[in-house]
Amino acid sequence: MEKILKSFFCVLMVALSLNVQAQSEVQMADTMRSEGKIYVVVSIILIILTGLIAYLFLMDRKVKKLEDQLSDRKH
Repeated sequence: MEKILKSFFCVLMVALSLNVQAQSEVQMADTMRSEGKIYVVVSIILIILTGLIAYLFLMDRKVKKLEDQLSDRKH
């Protein structure tokens, strides 16, 4: 019963969020697009995402290296 209630609540929240998004028009995006500033925003977002992906990749390599060292010590 609890699982069904949680599923119903999730579906209800998704339906409400779609309804809210459908009713709003974003005037700021049109203004930024007409002035050419939207490209600056998109490029900054891409730079940040690229940095995060590179950071995660490097951290994964470091963790893998530490795991290999730990497994070598155990054997």
